[in-house]
Amino acid sequence: MSMQWNGVMPAVFTWLKESKSGSLEIDFDATQKQAAGILKAQGKGGSRMCGLVGSGTLGENSYLTTKQRLSLLKSLSEVSKEYNVPLISGAAAETKEELVKIVEGLATVGVDTVMVMPPKTKAVPSEKEMYEYYALSEATAKDVGVAIMPYNNPDAAGYHALSTELLLKLATLPNVTALKISTIDVSIIETMMLANKDLKILAGVDTVTVHAGLAGASGGITGVGCIFPKASVTMQEYVLNGEWAEANKISQALNSLSYLDAQPLLMEYLKLAMGIHHNDIAGGLRTFGKKLTQQQIDDVHARYILAKERLEVLDLIG
Repeated sequence: MSMQWNGVMPAVFTWLKESKSGSLEIDFDATQKQAAGILKAQGKGGSRMCGLVGSGTLGENSYLTTKQRLSLLKSLSEVSKEYNVPLISGAAAETKEELVKIVEGLATVGVDTVMVMPPKTKAVPSEKEMYEYYALSEATAKDVGVAIMPYNNPDAAGYHALSTELLLKLATLPNVTALKISTIDVSIIETMMLANKDLKILAGVDTVTVHAGLAGASGGITGVGCIFPKASVTMQEYVLNGEWAEANKISQALNSLSYLDAQPLLMEYLKLAMGIHHNDIAGGLRTFGKKLTQQQIDDVHARYILAKERLEVLDLIG
């Protein structure tokens, strides 16, 4: 599948249901339905989401077993094929050998691009070790017919930051089609674009969509866009057209929710907001992650209402 990476794509939630025994299990039908609903949405200019991210941070990735993850992605691949968009999944491992197995597994269930996170090690790898980790994943991806997207998340605890020099080096590997940069410091994006104007960089934090576009990002991966897809796609349309004032109006309208995308409990917060939006608060609270306090639930609800009211004024609900 040819991937242009000019646009925005949703990192969809993994919907859960209670089994007969009372434990939580993946609700594949509900997850497919919400993914399809997001991909159906159109911006005011007529464009749609340009990809589908499954089993990412917002998709409970770190809590799923390998079997659950592959089953989930196989289910989502049916949706991505129906809407003719690439399916992207994250991959994280302690060693490059373990990463190889993950990439090979993802290729068997319809994943087109693998977002490769830095190695999950306590000790900080050397630049040489980090390069070898990514280079082996890229070679493996080539063998199994998928692409690689190095994922740099320097602001998040537990992720080793990739240096600008390393990212630029990785971008020259044939099977690296884009880079995901999740940071509120968009100067990283600008620095890289100045070094190589042909790079495809996707922003990974909803609060910086407009600023990332100004810095040269070609698109982004969104969590808030799962809840308000019409607004997210329209904002990206304005960004790509250089209509910064119009894009900023939407960014400001979304900001009460976008703020949550940069918090440690982003999955739990935004999943609840999705539940509120679809009148399914109980479903939005079903998670393998942390349980929210009533104060946190009330805060998410208030932030959702504020964003919804602002977007209604802009005719961007839908």
